[in-house]
Amino acid sequence: MTHPMIEQLIDAQLAFLDQEFTQADTIQNEFKAFYLWFRKQTLQSIWSFEQINQLLQKQILATPASEFLIEQIAEHIRFALIHPSNDNACIEDIIPVATIDKIAQYVASKSSHRKALIKKVVNNPAFSLMLTQLIHHSIQDYMDNSVMNKKVPGVGRFMKMGKSVLESVTDTNLDDTVKHYLQKNIIKISQLSEQVINQHFDDDKLYHFQANLWHRIKKQPLNVVRNYVEVNDLPKTVAMGHEIWEYLRQTDYLKQQVHDGVYAWYIRNQQRPFDLLLHDLNIDEALIEHELQNLLAPIIQQLVSSEHLKTRARIYLEKFYYSEQTLQILNVEKGV
Repeated sequence: MTHPMIEQLIDAQLAFLDQEFTQADTIQNEFKAFYLWFRKQTLQSIWSFEQINQLLQKQILATPASEFLIEQIAEHIRFALIHPSNDNACIEDIIPVATIDKIAQYVASKSSHRKALIKKVVNNPAFSLMLTQLIHHSIQDYMDNSVMNKKVPGVGRFMKMGKSVLESVTDTNLDDTVKHYLQKNIIKISQLSEQVINQHFDDDKLYHFQANLWHRIKKQPLNVVRNYVEVNDLPKTVAMGHEIWEYLRQTDYLKQQVHDGVYAWYIRNQQRPFDLLLHDLNIDEALIEHELQNLLAPIIQQLVSSEHLKTRARIYLEKFYYSEQTLQILNVEKGV
């Protein structure tokens, strides 16, 4: 049963809260007061590593992306690619030349890494096979289609005759002979290739190669990207990327990576207060006061004006006023 005096008290408090929270200053002061308290709390005093890891494991790894989200990703990429501003903006408008120069210097300075990569490539069996076929086809093409064959009368017949004589003497096909020679000497040829490539891509030449490449492309409009990305295929390509993520997120490998990464971050930051953690994300008191506060204030005002806050507050006020302890204080008998 309800009691008239208690109902009056509840109504009076709800009216008071309604009046207070309709004032902008109240919302600003309370929001700032909460932030001033929150910013001094340490990470470990609020959340444990297990709580953070469990949240990430559940929401990122254990939860599949919705079809709508995948469609939105494809749509936003498509929108960015077909945006009209791409026709007027050049590559140099969005990428600073100073940064390009730093990248060129950095890449050119990695001599040992570059030489190791070149060595690995030229000693790969696939490279050896490709080089063998390339040299063989070049020799064959020269024998069959050289300029001298075409312009000097009789040379073509002479070349073919020489080829026939050589094959009859050696009792082998010239093509097979060339292939055998190349296969036998491919290690030497690969080593020579490695030397030539290193000579053409030393630090200075590689730096100038990158610089010249930049000067060739910097004036091109951004819409050239559409020459390499098929806009109409984005739903398919994004879906294929999602398939990779869908498989990866369920692997023990990624679960362990997330677990260990979060743990390492937590150990480094567990004793740091939230104002420093928020500062790492470029969130400071000024942002809270002037940006986020203005963003959230209309939400609170909407809660008040729609009486949602009043409805929720009444539930707890009734629990408080009709509790045995409060009834004893008010000297009201329960059930009266």
